[in-house]
Amino acid sequence: MTTSTGREVEDRHVLAKGFDLRVRVRGAGEPLILVNGLTRPLDSWEPFSAELEGRTVIAFDGPGVGDSPAPTLPLSIVMLAELVAAVLDDAELRRADVLGISHGGAVAQEFAARFPDRLRGLVLVSTWCGVGATLGTWDALRSLDAAPIAPTVPDVVGAMWHSMAMASWSSIPFLGAITAPSLVVCGSNDDITPPANSRLIAGRIPGAQLVIMPGGHDLQRPEPARRLARIVTRFLDQLPANREERHEHAAAI
Repeated sequence: MTTSTGREVEDRHVLAKGFDLRVRVRGAGEPLILVNGLTRPLDSWEPFSAELEGRTVIAFDGPGVGDSPAPTLPLSIVMLAELVAAVLDDAELRRADVLGISHGGAVAQEFAARFPDRLRGLVLVSTWCGVGATLGTWDALRSLDAAPIAPTVPDVVGAMWHSMAMASWSSIPFLGAITAPSLVVCGSNDDITPPANSRLIAGRIPGAQLVIMPGGHDLQRPEPARRLARIVTRFLDQLPANREERHEHAAAI
């Protein structure tokens, strides 16, 4: 399949650690894997992905989301982070940039802690640290499942399992050990994961950059997605292309 911009897009199902996952790969260049939010299918990345040039962009439906069947038992955040590594394995990628949004941001934080050698740059969007986070309003949290880009009926079991994964998880103990260059982005009017969460995360990850942009929680909507893509592109473009260059860059600083 080819997009209107002429970039090749491949949709396929892969078996990752025993789970059937729908995966989409588009473009060519430095790899970026996208980890989605609660109940969001990979199609919700389209406004963001369409703005990225010169990258291999990989998105996938986690178990119980979109076209990926729900698991029989709940998966922990650790297990979900291991699935990100498995998707990279399937794409024959040793290292990549990782961007996680909302619930996917928690998975991305865990991935950064567990697989530092597989991570070039980390981007955390509209997310929180789990236990110890500043919660949004109840009315805002009730709207969390709304799918603005590709309306689907969420898998009830999948949504429940993903919610349970957050119940006892926290990144606060290990944020200070994350070594990858990191960017934390949130909307100034986010009432689901208030900006205090992004400030906490950015303050604990050594050297992390914090950007608070206009908008609410849902930065995947077309207009904020375009702005987000520009912010993320500027950040990723400044990173060294490989580990050796990163060491040389650090030494120069």
